[in-house]
Amino acid sequence: MARNDKTRPMQLVGLALFATLFIGGIVLAVTRNAELAAIFGGGAFVITIVTLAMIVLTMSPELPAKPTNNPHD
Repeated sequence: MARNDKTRPMQLVGLALFATLFIGGIVLAVTRNAELAAIFGGGAFVITIVTLAMIVLTMSPELPAKPTNNPHD
């Protein structure tokens, strides 16, 4: 297992955390309501995590190429 495979979940959580802070910051700047900003930030976190998980599930792993010198193909 490569090191990138081990750190990939933390990269996705970090991306979701960035989206949370961004959306929460925008809502806080517009409404000046910390409760509303926390609600929207939490919603953004959940939606981002679920979306990224679905995208990762649809990606197929890279399979090694089949040899082309097989006479039976």
